Amino acid sequence: MLDLIQILECPEDLIPIFKFIKFGIYPIIQIGIPILLILFGCIDLGKAVMSSDDKEIKGATSKLLKRAVAAVAVFFVATIVSLLMNMLSTSGADENKNITNTTRWQDCWTNLTD
Repeated sequence: MLDLIQILECPEDLIPIFKFIKFGIYPIIQIGIPILLILFGCIDLGKAVMSSDDKEIKGATSKLLKRAVAAVAVFFVATIVSLLMNMLSTSGADENKNITNTTRWQDCWTNLTD
């Protein structure tokens, strides 16, 4: 069983999982989902415009606006989580302001390559 020290030292067993998250899941969440949200909103708006119904156009416009806001929020979620994790990692500093093992996970994450 891995203990906390092993996880903070970036064990070789977890590197493939970290790579999959960083280079597989992370780009899909940060780039793919916002693009899909805006694309689906544009499709809905296009259908409403083709139907020439003012009420339907107004509804599709508000839906597109909500999806655009959601897309921006999804795009920045990863950045916000990263900032929070950086703040939490520095809370493990000792009295001399020397950073302890709590930032090694961050070094492991930033040093990953394809």
